[in-house]
Amino acid sequence: MPNNELNDIEISSNIELDRSEEPIDFQQQDVKNYSEENTMLSLRTLPFDPKSNAIISEETVKFHYGKHHQAYVNNTNALSKGTEFENACLCKIIMKSEGGLYNNSAQVFNHDFYWDCIAKSSSMSAELKKAIEENFKDFKEEFISSANGLFGSGWVWLCVNAKTKKLEIFKAQNAEIPMRHDLLPILTIDVWEHSYYLDTRNDRPSYVKKFFDNINWEFVSKMYDAVLKDGIEATKKYIRCVHPEMQEGKECCGDHHHEEGHHCCHKH
Repeated sequence: MPNNELNDIEISSNIELDRSEEPIDFQQQDVKNYSEENTMLSLRTLPFDPKSNAIISEETVKFHYGKHHQAYVNNTNALSKGTEFENACLCKIIMKSEGGLYNNSAQVFNHDFYWDCIAKSSSMSAELKKAIEENFKDFKEEFISSANGLFGSGWVWLCVNAKTKKLEIFKAQNAEIPMRHDLLPILTIDVWEHSYYLDTRNDRPSYVKKFFDNINWEFVSKMYDAVLKDGIEATKKYIRCVHPEMQEGKECCGDHHHEEGHHCCHKH
């Protein structure tokens, strides 16, 4: 593939990054399981069956989740060692780090969020539908146009502006996250070529159409309600729910204690 998400990251020459190419075998190895002895960042649990996703094929999931996403996790762990972020939680790393560590950790978060957005096809809430109608003349056309028109690699997000509470479409190059721009994410599409090339080759519009037709609006609606109520704390809670292994003993950018009985937006 023309784009290699690791080639443009500047790193120390003594750090070996994960660049493996063979896809993961879901029958033998699903994810790295969390244990009390392992407080490093782990690959999140995939929120859907890779054999039956409506948007991407099992083969794409094996490479995208099992290799690309896993590599970002491995690289974040490697690049944080010996730095001020060695004992930091993921939300602190993505908000405060720079360079290779930022690129890799941001991609961990971006992919975490993406999987929930495509976990299943579902309907949006009445509240979100009303907000979209109030903030966009034609949201579908604007979102699809943004995703198809983003040059190179990156992400297109639907966000709540933290200051105005209005909905905005944010086009992010490479690994950029919306939170650094006072935008709170509720929906994202990955338009890096590795997210669709095995299925549609260079036909990004076909992938984007299939994505839009099968969005998990239930998750998006829950995130919309959460960020309206709690602002960026809702995003931090999402990260803590997805990565419980990063809580105990970690320096976090917010209250790092997982609330008993707290409802996680990503759980279906």
